[in-house]
Amino acid sequence: MPTLIRNQMNFRDWALLILLSFLWGGSFFFVEIILTQLPPLSLVAMRLGLAAVALWGVVLFTRTRLPCGWHTWGVLVILGAINNAMPFSLIVWGQTQITSGLASILNATTPLFGVIVAGWFLADERASLRKFVGVLIGFIGVVLMFAHAAATGHTSIWPQLAILAATFSYAVGGIYGRRLKKMGISPLVSSAGQISMAFLMLLPMMVYWEGLPTLSQLDPWVWGSIGGLAVLSTAVAYILYFSLLETVGATNVLLVTLLVPVSAVCLGVALLGESLYWSQVFGMACIGLGLLVVDGRWRKSNLFKRSHPSGG
Repeated sequence: MPTLIRNQMNFRDWALLILLSFLWGGSFFFVEIILTQLPPLSLVAMRLGLAAVALWGVVLFTRTRLPCGWHTWGVLVILGAINNAMPFSLIVWGQTQITSGLASILNATTPLFGVIVAGWFLADERASLRKFVGVLIGFIGVVLMFAHAAATGHTSIWPQLAILAATFSYAVGGIYGRRLKKMGISPLVSSAGQISMAFLMLLPMMVYWEGLPTLSQLDPWVWGSIGGLAVLSTAVAYILYFSLLETVGATNVLLVTLLVPVSAVCLGVALLGESLYWSQVFGMACIGLGLLVVDGRWRKSNLFKRSHPSGG
């Protein structure tokens, strides 16, 4: 059976993965602002609802072919649950009780789950010692970057378990989403479909548990954060996510969660004037090394091959 994906990413793939990491890295910043005036389910529902409107607007404008059949929409329902509704809600709830730095560390366990689950279920993404070691090195880098944030006195285990459950859900969603390419569904429609299904699932839960939010009382910077979270960190981000998923596979695209903390730190330094610590620089270096090991291209490079003098 021919390989359906590129196990080694090219320059374009890496560029898109880095861009995706910045879009998702900003989501932690947006969420912290929005949580000051909105409860978790209302935040997630607004994020999904506005993102769905934006995506369907693009679908209609581009006249992209829509999927048909109950089976196709059933796949999008399942994907909306495990890739959006469940992990978004768990992470946002977790962020109400732990710092965004610690949340970033826990979120970075996604590739570890991804390597294991993809290696078990996908023939063209077999698990290997090289991949596992590379992801582990990258995860150590994330821990080093946010070691100071983890030591904040927050000892409650439930928020941390909630975010770990979310990362496992992300990993399963990445593997399950691979089937969309075989079904001929475009990344744009995949994004719009799954986010819409997730919104429809969460809406009645939001109304029941939290009631309708009083939107007129939200401050301008909260509205700006909601717009950034919905359009940039959700709508645009998931178009990139599904584009990468169908070309480089679940294991590679889930590496983005190792890059998200790097992007978040860079955004904080550039936009908020935050300090950059040596532990963070060393952590970034570990993440880069881990990604290099996962990619595996260095093993085929002449740089690591022993040169043999030619006879003559």
